[in-house]
Amino acid sequence: MTTLAERAAAAAGRPDTTTAPAPEEHALPEVTEQAPAVDPMADYEPGDADPDMIPVHLAWLRVRKDIRGIAKGEEYNDGYTRYNFRGVDATVMAFAPVTMRHGVNVIPFQVDATYRDTKTAKGKATRECTVTITWHIIGPRGDVIVAQSQGEALDSGDKGTAKAQSVALRVLLLNGGLVPTGDPDPGHTDIDRGESSVRSAVSYLDEVCNPSTSAGRLRQIHFELKQSQQLGALVTNEVGDEEAIGEMVVRIGKERAGGETS
Repeated sequence: MTTLAERAAAAAGRPDTTTAPAPEEHALPEVTEQAPAVDPMADYEPGDADPDMIPVHLAWLRVRKDIRGIAKGEEYNDGYTRYNFRGVDATVMAFAPVTMRHGVNVIPFQVDATYRDTKTAKGKATRECTVTITWHIIGPRGDVIVAQSQGEALDSGDKGTAKAQSVALRVLLLNGGLVPTGDPDPGHTDIDRGESSVRSAVSYLDEVCNPSTSAGRLRQIHFELKQSQQLGALVTNEVGDEEAIGEMVVRIGKERAGGETS
């Protein structure tokens, strides 16, 4: 049934405004399926000699386990200072086959170097190089351990930077690998302390007769002889006579000190 308003609107040629138009339908966003993340190792087929595809921290632990230790087999001796050390060649030779077996790469990612002009004790001009290297230890799956080490070197030519980087590599491998030297632990050595040997009365003679021995030192000698109960021990004095060493020390001490008793 039409209403009066509808009839009037139709007669006037106007649309009926009493009835609200149907709301427009809004288009829903199109839903697209996201592609799954691609695993770079999904198509990997391990060969007979390939390392296990494990995280880098586990691979590095296997490297440490296989290294065992590196002895201090090289010697430094410049005529004044002498000591044994573990050089970069020995360290790299120990690590290279083991890291390869476990699929670990050690790559310098960033090298920051500083330089300073110096001179040797003999006045020869040298250049000091200090490097800080950021390393990437990359595991068989491509994940990374980030580490840093420093190295320092002196050189009179153009090899300072290379030497400093070699030192930094040795520091990284030895410290990052916690590589022991294989030397006995001094804490596991037990020492039984015996009684200290008693110095003989005769052994003091040269010091007592020496004109440069002070009165204070003579008093100390007298005390040491008293502690060891040797004041009465007979010795041959400076003029060839036999004399108790305690009396000899007192006599010479008075002469040295201008009459001061000892």
